[in-house]
Amino acid sequence: MDRLMEMTVFQSVADRKSFAAAARHLGLSPPTVTRAVSALEERIGTRLFTRTTRFVHLTEAGIQYSDDVKRIFALIEAAEGTAAGSHSEPRGNVAITAPVLFGQLFIMPAVTEFLKAHPQVTANVMLVDRIVNLAEEGFDVAIRIGDLPDSSMVGVRIGQVRRVVVGAPEYLAREGIPAHPRDLTTRRLVMTTSASASTEWRFRENDRGFAIKLQPSLVVNLNQAAITAVVRGWGLSQVLSYQVAAELSDGRLQVVLSAFELPPLPVHVVYSEARKASAKVRNVVSFIAERLRTEHGIS
Repeated sequence: MDRLMEMTVFQSVADRKSFAAAARHLGLSPPTVTRAVSALEERIGTRLFTRTTRFVHLTEAGIQYSDDVKRIFALIEAAEGTAAGSHSEPRGNVAITAPVLFGQLFIMPAVTEFLKAHPQVTANVMLVDRIVNLAEEGFDVAIRIGDLPDSSMVGVRIGQVRRVVVGAPEYLAREGIPAHPRDLTTRRLVMTTSASASTEWRFRENDRGFAIKLQPSLVVNLNQAAITAVVRGWGLSQVLSYQVAAELSDGRLQVVLSAFELPPLPVHVVYSEARKASAKVRNVVSFIAERLRTEHGIS
């Protein structure tokens, strides 16, 4: 059995956590699958799986090897896509990651529309409020809000968002509209525990940035929960404009301290240079970018 087939067998076992299930998927006999993995482990010189009578788990070395195998398969798929021609019909699986609320509001509708138009494509979407390393974690496409320091990424800019402080009209009528960011030190504030959250809110005055250390009265783990509390007139919160676009549009929330906002943050659809020739990635990126450029709250 050649190395590429051994890698295919290994990854099938890793994905299914079962030698028997991998054998059924590949149309091979269970002994053939067992021999292939054993030969691979012998050549590498380390165990890739921990086996018991009921379970099959990757070892630490196996986890690293699986990550490498996924990258190799992705590069092979990209090379085949290039050889097939730039206008070939996209096919295969595409892995996409985005911030949680952004993904719920914008990415999921775009992805489901794309899959309807391209039935030979499947998708895995992970929504998480942290920066995902595309190469290390096996993703093809990501949404990035902010500058792009990683030069290995290709970015398609789709718009920008603002950092805004918002409150419900009834709260502002009752407590008054803050005139300066320092007034926030006496207000009820709700903050989140997301990866980008901080108890220091940043502003700009006379072209100079500054931060104010604040003490929240309420801390939640989801942006939507913070927005819900603010809509109900509980207090103020600092969010990204796309997160409250609907609430601002229908008057449930209003922006305060807009004169002190920092410059807007760019929003990009990014992908790795190593995969830029893949037909599926090109098509997904173009589709999402076109869709999101028309969305309220991102322009």
